Parts: sequence; C-alpha cells; structure tokens
Amino acid sequence: MSEEQQDSIVGIETPTEIATNDTEYIGDKTQPTEEILNALNALNQTTAQNGHEQSPAQLSNVKQDTPSQEAPSEWHVLHEKLREQPHDPDGWNKLVDLAEARGEIEQIKQTYEALLEVYPNTSSAQIAYLNHFLSPGLFPYAEELFRRFLRSSPLVDLWKFYLTYVRRVNTSPASREAVSKAYEFALSRIGQDKDSGDIWSDYIQFLKAGETTTTWEEQQKMDALRKVYHRAVQIPLENVERLWSELETFENSLNKITAKKFMSDLSPSYMQARTVLRQLQRHLGPLFPPPPASSSTRPHLYLPPSPTFNAAERALVGAWKTYLKWEESNPLEFEDKDKATLISRIQGVYRKAAIRMRFYAEIWYMAFVWTNSMGKPEEALNILKSGMEANPTSFLLHFAYCELQESRKEHAEVTATFDKFLDVLRAELDELENRVNSANSSFTSDGSGRTVPTNAPAGNGSGSLEAGTISNTSSFATQASDEKPPKVKELSDRRQEYGVVWIMYIRFARRALDLKAFRSVFAKARRDRWTPWEVYEAAALMEYHCNKDGGTGVASRIFEKGLETYGDEIEFVLRYLGFLISVNDENNARALFERVITAFPPERARPLWERWARYEYQYGDLEAAQKLEKRIAEVYPSDPPIKRFAQRHTYLGTDAIAARDLGFAMAARQPAALGSAGTSSSIEKRTDSLFSLTSVSHMPASQPLTKRASSPDYKRREGSARPDFGPPSKRQRPSSPPPRDRERWDGPPRRRFGSPAGWERERDRELQHVKKEREDDKASTLPTVISWFVGQLPSPASFDGPVFRTDDLMMLLRNAVIPSATRRATPPPTPLPPAPPAARTSGGRPPPDYGPYQGPGGGTRGGRRY
Repeated sequence: MSEEQQDSIVGIETPTEIATNDTEYIGDKTQPTEEILNALNALNQTTAQNGHEQSPAQLSNVKQDTPSQEAPSEWHVLHEKLREQPHDPDGWNKLVDLAEARGEIEQIKQTYEALLEVYPNTSSAQIAYLNHFLSPGLFPYAEELFRRFLRSSPLVDLWKFYLTYVRRVNTSPASREAVSKAYEFALSRIGQDKDSGDIWSDYIQFLKAGETTTTWEEQQKMDALRKVYHRAVQIPLENVERLWSELETFENSLNKITAKKFMSDLSPSYMQARTVLRQLQRHLGPLFPPPPASSSTRPHLYLPPSPTFNAAERALVGAWKTYLKWEESNPLEFEDKDKATLISRIQGVYRKAAIRMRFYAEIWYMAFVWTNSMGKPEEALNILKSGMEANPTSFLLHFAYCELQESRKEHAEVTATFDKFLDVLRAELDELENRVNSANSSFTSDGSGRTVPTNAPAGNGSGSLEAGTISNTSSFATQASDEKPPKVKELSDRRQEYGVVWIMYIRFARRALDLKAFRSVFAKARRDRWTPWEVYEAAALMEYHCNKDGGTGVASRIFEKGLETYGDEIEFVLRYLGFLISVNDENNARALFERVITAFPPERARPLWERWARYEYQYGDLEAAQKLEKRIAEVYPSDPPIKRFAQRHTYLGTDAIAARDLGFAMAARQPAALGSAGTSSSIEKRTDSLFSLTSVSHMPASQPLTKRASSPDYKRREGSARPDFGPPSKRQRPSSPPPRDRERWDGPPRRRFGSPAGWERERDRELQHVKKEREDDKASTLPTVISWFVGQLPSPASFDGPVFRTDDLMMLLRNAVIPSATRRATPPPTPLPPAPPAARTSGGRPPPDYGPYQGPGGGTRGGRRY
C-alpha cells in the first residue's frame, strides 16, 4: 500500500472520535454506513499483512505532521523578501545578524554571497565575511576570497586586513620577502589614499625591524627606508606631518650634511601635500559621515541606499561631483613624468565613488567619460557594464553604452542591449500599472453606483493610460476625467520615457543599418502595448526625411495608422495636422481637421481651433477666415471679437494692436511696485473694465458667464508641439511670469470677463483703494523743503539699475569692519575715556574700530590675523 493511502487511512476519524470532537453531534445521523465500515476494516487488514501497521503514537505523529509542514525560519522569510526587493540595507544587516547568530557556516556563506552580489566591493561586508575563515583549517577558502575581493577593491580597510593576514601567516625570517612584496603590492593600489598612512607607517616599521649581519645589508636597509619615506611624505596622508618629522630624524642620524640636502629637495612637495591634505579633508568630510552604531558586536555594514533625490541626496551628489572635478584638476601638480601616478590616483577615487554612490548613474557616467578621455576604451566599457548592472533602468548609462558599441561597429550588441533594456522597463511599467490599479480601486464607480472601467492600455497600446476615463461618443476621443489619481501621471510619464527608448532604437537601426531594419524595429514597437504615440510620429518623420522615394506618402500612412490607436490624444492629432500643413497637403489637412474637431469637447479642442485658425489667417482667404471665426465664436462665446481680430493681424508673436492701440506696451513699462503704481494700476483697471464691458456686450444672454480652462493636456505639450510646425513664439525672459491659463485679452489673471458682479466688485475695490489713498494723504504731511527736494528727484521709471533692500543694505553698512589699507603693524589705538553710565546703557552704536582687520571672529576670539 502506498504512503498516500496510509495517510488517508490515518486521517479518517472513527465515529466515536467524531462524536467526541463535535459538540453538535446528534445520535446516529453521523454514523457511517455498514459498507464504509467493512471497507475500512479490509484496508486495515491489508496494511497489517504488508507489515506497514503503525502504532497509535506513530499514527498520531503522522496525523500532526500531515496538515502543515515545518514553518520557515525568520532567516528564510527575510531572505526570500530580499530576493524580491534587494535594495534594503536594514534588511541585509538583519539577515547577516540572523545568520551569524545561528552559526551555520553554509548559511553564513549564502548570506554574504547574496549580499555581495547586490553590493559588490563593500569592504565592511567583505571583512566580516573573511573573519569567519581565519581559522588554520579554513585558510585556503580565505585566500580564495582575498583573490576575488582585492582584484577591484580601492578601499584601504580591506587592504589593511589583507596585510594583517599576510603577516600572520608569514612569521619566519625567510618569509620577509613575501611580506615586503605584499606591502609594495598594496601601496601600488591604494598608496595614494589619504587613509593609507597607517600602511605606510607599518611598512616603515617592518623595514626597520629587519635584521642585518653585514654592512652591505645595513646599507640596503637604509636605502629601502629612505625610498619609502621619500614616497610617503609627498602624498597627502593623514599622518604626513609625523612621517616628515621621522624622516628628518632618520636622515640626521645618518648624515647631517646629506640630510639638509634631502630635506630641502623634498620640502616643496611636502608643503604641497600638506596643503592638499587640508583641502582634501574639507572635501571628504561630508562625503564619509561616521557610521551609525551597531546593534551587535559586528560593525555596522554600510550599504548604499536607493536614491530618492531629495535635497540632501542632491547636495551629496553635488559634493561628490565637486570633489571628483577637484581631483581631476591635479591639485598635487604632478608632472608629465608622473602622469601614471596621477591616473592611478584618480582611478582609485572614481572606484570609491562608484562603491559609495552605486545607484547614481551620473557618477558612473563621469567615471566613464574620464576613463575614455585617458585613452582606455576597454576599461571605460567595463565601467558602463558595471554601472548598468547596478542601475538596470538607467537611460544615461544604456544610451552611452549603445553609442559606444555603435561606434565600435558592434551592432548585434547594441540590438541586444536595447531589447534587454526594453524588457526591464516593460516589467517596471507592468508593476507600476498593477499598483495604480490597486490604488485606484476606489475610483471604479461613480456617484450613481455605475461602474466606470479604468482605461489601461490594451492590445497594442490602444486607449489612454489615465484612470477614471469615460469613453466619448466619437470613435476618436477618450476624454480624460478631471479628477485623476496622482499615480496616473507617473504612469503616463513612464510610458513616454519608455517610448524614448523605442525612438532611440529606431534611430540606431536607421543610421547603422538601413531603412528595412528601421521598419522592422518599428513593427516590433507597434506590437508593444506600452508604445506611446511619440514613436509613431518619430517613425513618420523619419520616413519623410530619410526616404526620398515616396517618403511623404509613407509618413502619412503611419500617421493614419497611429490615429486609429491614439485618436483621443490631442497632442498626436496636433502633430499630424501640423505635418500635413508643413508638407502643403491642404486637402488632407482640412479633411483631418473637420474629422477630428467634433471628437473633442470644447475645453480640449481649443489647440486645434487655434492651429487651424493660424493657418487660415496666414494662407487662406478672408471669407474662409471670417467663416472660421464665426464657428469659433459659437464654440467659445466668451471670447471678445477684438481678440480674434487682433490674432488675425499678428505675426511671429508681434501684436501691434495690443501693444499700441490698447496700451499694453506702455502699461508694461509702468513700474508696478514704485510710487506711480497707483496711477498705472488705475489705468489698467479702467482698461480691464472696458474689456469686460466689451465682452459682455458681444455675448449672447443665454450663455453662462464662466471661464473655460484651457486643455491641461495641451499645455503640457505645447512647448514641444509648436516649434516644428507652427510659428515660433517670443522667447520669455527668465524673470517673466509663468504663462496664464487665459488668453492675452483676458487682462490680469484675477479678472473675470463678462461678469457684471465681478466688475462691480472691482469698482468697489478701486473706490476703497482711492479712499485709502486720500486718508493716507491726510495723515502724513512733509515740510516744504523736503517736498521741494522730492519734487526735484527724477521719476522712478528712469531708474533701470538693480534694486536693493534698504534694510539689508543698512545692516551691511552698520556691521561692516573696515580693514586697514596696509599690512604693516599699527600701534594699538589710544584707549578712549570711559563713557558715562547713561551712554553705556543706551542703545547707541559702539564707537568704530579702525584697527587692522582680524578675521571673521575678530581679535577677541582668537581668529587668524591677515
């Protein structure tokens, strides 16, 4: 009998057990039938004959083990969690603590190997890992780990740990040569690090401890010590000053005459190293904060967290960039003959930066650019590969890698990189979509209880990504809901970024291969459900510009194919319309406009009206322009007629009607915050009131006097949609206010056109302002002489220089300490007689001090004298 059959037998309870366990047992209703009892007896007899009969205790144990397996340990649960979400420094520290507390060497190996796969070259984890294999029987495995870790590690603490191990296993006099080679090997890799001063000191002490038997050996020992000292004192080490004093004592003990020569030759390099050390300490202070306290006997493992790009992290990235650029500027002033030392030093700095800032692609890119500029393309390529492993969703590193491989004619590698990158981004989009759908579960029904489906992309990308959308009656448009969850915009932005990768892929295929390869890549993009409309536009324009034989027709067909999927995207329709206008295809452009204009509600269709009106104004006849204006007035009845008339007579952003006839140019020249603000504001208010009355007089009485908000979708893309096909707009100055939702003819943003109640409130506000000005005039009077003086001053409008805050300027003058004109010492000033008690207690200023400037702290706080 099989084990499954035995388990099934054991799991069956007798009728007595059922009655005992069931509190609601009622008589014979739960008794099995006679056939079932006979079958059970037969099975039990068969089991006993086969020798598989088990005792009641065994049956009890099997019964208890069968329903549930052994629960996984806390280590296994946390390990599985970190496998799914690896970037969790606190989780990894806890996992290491659990593994070390259990003490199983295989589990410790598995823990540290998994950790170092996510955070390679983390010296604190490597040292903690090695500590478990420093027993004599485990030395081979420790040496294998040393070979793995030291190959690419620029960190001093790991090398120091390695040298300690080397000296531990090489204690005989015959092995001093091996120890010396280990020191030289380590100093060649990390000897330029400012924290390697202890290794230099240990090496010097090791050389001093060497025993000699002949004069020649003693001389060799002194020469070796001198070489190490001379190398060390020219490096900005933490203990460089102590090494300098030791060198001076050492040289004087040998020969005072040669000591003076050696010290004078090394003095400039030593002074430069000491100066650079101070600068280095200022740079590295904020980059390496002290580690947090550890909760166990093991030191805390510093693991770089995932970036959130908050203010503190951006400041940290800026500090690293400043430090790296400073190192590239050669502050130690290495000569050309020492260029290899300079390159080795900067390489070590970039490796440390890549370990510490592992998840910041900008640091990896800086390392790649510098390495490539040094003529090391293979090493630069390896830097990009390592950076992409650490940042699999980095656009910067993947694009740089693809360009570098394209320049090397490695087209197959570029294709594989793009495919892999798209797979990673696609999985990220799917995960984000699932989170958005779960977070938007509360948006799935409206107020009437009717279910509204979330319009997620389906098929090959049809529909909008914005949740809470309701299908329009037209076959083209899907109108976005006004209230959207905040995550939806993130999903839309990620989708556009995903489209950029497809566009770069298409560009590569076209320029590196041919149009056939480009069309093949575009066909793959069309089958992708996450492909945005920008990919269709990029492919159409590429066909138009690169296909000299019928490219216009192919581009139009691509736009039409995209219109089937993205007909509800106002930006795509605008780009398609602009393309047809740019190729002078008036018939298809007019047909497209008439086909899609009814598919959008008025608040979203305004960009289409504006674009077609601009075309009619420039290239159509007067009758067509007037007919179009009539249609626009029916859709947007709140727009004043003078606005449309002025737009018809505008070119390249120059609006002479608004500037000259309506006084906007003169009003803009009036200062708003100076003394004439009251007059200019009154003029503007009267002008705004005139506009309001004008718009009211031309508005049908049946239309509500409400403001129509311009399309948010169009505003988001307006800057990118205008330059290709429309006339360029005026360049805004940096100090210009942000663009308003309403048109230029709507006046200041707080006015509401066509609103009598708003006009009355504005009039009351103006009257109150005038009354307040009159009350202020009555309350303040100036003497005649001052009034005459103020009248002689030029008008505030004539001042075009910088504006200072008077309070800050007076505070600066009040607290200024005027330095002396020369650096020569001046005798102390004659002490002044003590001030009377009344003067001391008064709030007056202290007497000025015209003595020499003594720094920010002054002479009383021990500041450095200059």
